[in-house]
Amino acid sequence: MATVLSVSGSPSATSRTARLLRRQADGVVIGTPVYKAGCSGLLKSLLGPLPQYALAGRTVLPLATGGTAAHVLAIDYALRPVLASMAPAHITPGWFTLDKDITVGEDGTLTVAPGSAEALAQVTDQFSAALGGRTTLLAAAG
Repeated sequence: MATVLSVSGSPSATSRTARLLRRQADGVVIGTPVYKAGCSGLLKSLLGPLPQYALAGRTVLPLATGGTAAHVLAIDYALRPVLASMAPAHITPGWFTLDKDITVGEDGTLTVAPGSAEALAQVTDQFSAALGGRTTLLAAAG
């Protein structure tokens, strides 16, 4: 069974993230909002202090949201090169969706618009297949 690391929160989660990467994570899901064709400062502050080869041997799924479809290439031109420099074994196809396609309910539940949900299901299926089909989720929230 593969173990997947999901990171969210503040830069204080960086050391916890590095420990989980070294010890347990086979796969890493990395998501960011896109602004002016770049990744968020929070993501940069989480990845920046990690060792150069922190993703070595891992499978990575890049995810991004943005205000307009003009940012769809940010996964390939802003996020993927940074991830590739950290030596993952595999970066699966990413997913970009518009901010308006994700809604947050009063209870914090996320809902993804049907068309976007189908695309997300496809990339998560590919990610799961790259990990051998079975996964366990670890969370490093700060």
